[in-house]
Parts: sequence; C-alpha cells; structure tokens
Amino acid sequence: MFTRLSIPTPFQVGPVNAYLAGRTLVDPGPGSEEAWAALLDELESRDMGPTDIEQVLVTHPHPDHFGLAKRLREAGARIVASPTTAEIIADFETRLDYEQSYFVDFFETHGMARETAETITDLPEVFLNVAPGVETDAELGDGETVEVAGTDLTAEAVQGHAAGETVFTYETDGEERAIVGDHVLPDITPNPLLQPPATDDGERPRVLPAFNRSLANLRDREFDRVLPGHREEIANPSERIGEILASHDERTENVREIVEDGPTTAVEVMEELFDDLPATEYFSGMSEAVGHLDVLDERGEVESSEQGGVVVWEVAE
Repeated sequence: MFTRLSIPTPFQVGPVNAYLAGRTLVDPGPGSEEAWAALLDELESRDMGPTDIEQVLVTHPHPDHFGLAKRLREAGARIVASPTTAEIIADFETRLDYEQSYFVDFFETHGMARETAETITDLPEVFLNVAPGVETDAELGDGETVEVAGTDLTAEAVQGHAAGETVFTYETDGEERAIVGDHVLPDITPNPLLQPPATDDGERPRVLPAFNRSLANLRDREFDRVLPGHREEIANPSERIGEILASHDERTENVREIVEDGPTTAVEVMEELFDDLPATEYFSGMSEAVGHLDVLDERGEVESSEQGGVVVWEVAE
C-alpha cells in the first residue's frame, strides 16, 4: 500500500523513510533544502508535485520526521498528528528551550559538571534550522482512525522514543501492518531519549520502562510486517522486537553490576557503559544510563538518595 521514499537528513542516523500512499505522505523529512529537493524528485518520478499531497501524517515530533510539513501545508496539505505531537511541532523552539532549561539542572544533580550540561543541552539548537513550526489541522487520539487511499489507519499511542509518539496500524493484502516511526528499527536499537515532565510541576516520565512495556505490547500483536522510520521494512516484527528487548535487558544487568560497586551517579554509569563517549552523544548516553536505573528502580533492585546535592544509586537492601 505504501511506497517508501528515502529522504536525506543531516543526522548520524542517515536518511529518513517517508511513506506515500495515494495523496497521503507520512513523515515527510527534515526541513532542509536537500530534503525538499529529494522529496520533489521522488514526487516528480511519480508524476506528482507538492500540491498533490492532501494530507501529511506525523508519527512523532523529531525534526527529521516533521520538518517539511510546513512547506507541504503551505502547498495545501492538512497536517495530522497526536495532540502532544501537534503541540510540540507548532512551536519546536519553545519545546527545545524547555528541555534545555530542565536538563541542565537534571544532569547537574546526576553528577555532571554544570558547564558540560550547558554545552550538551545547547547542541540541539542546530535542529531548529530544519524544524520550522507547523500548525496541525487534525489531531488524532489513541484509537482514532484516518483514511488513507481508501484504507482506515488506526492511530495508536506508544511510549519510549519521543513524546506524543503514534504508530499507524492497518490491514492490507491480508496482512496486519504498522508504520512505526522510530519505535522499532531494523538494525539499530532505538534511543529511549529522556523527556522532561509534561508540565513544570509534573513528574519526569520514566521513559525506558514505558518503552519496554510498549514494545512488549507490539510484539504480542504479531504484525506481519512494520514500516520503520529508517532503513528497510521489517518482515519479522515480533522477532526483531524480541531482540531489542533482550538488548535492553542485557544492558540493564550491566548497569546493576556497575551500581553494585557502591554509591554511583548516573554520569558514572554512563562513563562505565560507554568508553570515550564524545560530548555530542552525552544526551543519548545519559538517556541510557538513567533509563536503565529507572528500570532497576521500578523492580525494587536499586534505590536513590541525595549526597551533597547529587543523586546517587545503590543496590536496594
């Protein structure tokens, strides 16, 4: 039903997959000139142009997935996303400011020098060049449907990679399929990226535990194939999800072993997990470290306390 269009990105992950069916495009790519030219070439090869796109679906609010939505909306397309994604992509700069201010303090209290925390939280500002704000014309809640080329797609909320993530499930050619964004990827393990609280006075989401539960639910659905946000289609989704969950479990055990040595900060966990990690990868590294500590905490295997204004973790009594 869907045709995969490969759109270049300026990010290490490489090209993003946009999916075209009829006059609907899912995740059009980042808002760069290179990406726009590539999308125009893909459409032209199918005797289409930007004005032929009637609706754009967005799986999650990361720039490599929604950045070109503004240009397509200006060409006449309606933008469809979850309520949380809609709020973020309407003003990505404000969302980034909030994340930066939150994580500078968060990383400092988890063992990082404040200057380092400020440096790594400033790095994503380059994303703003490819993430112009765009209004959403239709918000899809969990379980609601949208018609694409004569087929109903069901929007299903998932958790773990980004706030407001949605997968779109549907049936075609006698198969159960899903467009999954970056929730499941074929050759690499998706990043369980840290997220700030939904509100200033809210609690920080425990991203990795939620991600594991979400992945397990998808695995149990036994889809025939899924269409990921990067690289090739996945023809054995349950097997691939099982591999990802096993990878998460293995790293969780590695973190437990690190904490067994005594009071340990999240920064120290990160440094033990990833030797010589460049500063550009610190956010992902801290997401891994804190995520696995959260998993162990939920299991009751570790506990945290504050020592001299810094959060440390120990094996639970």
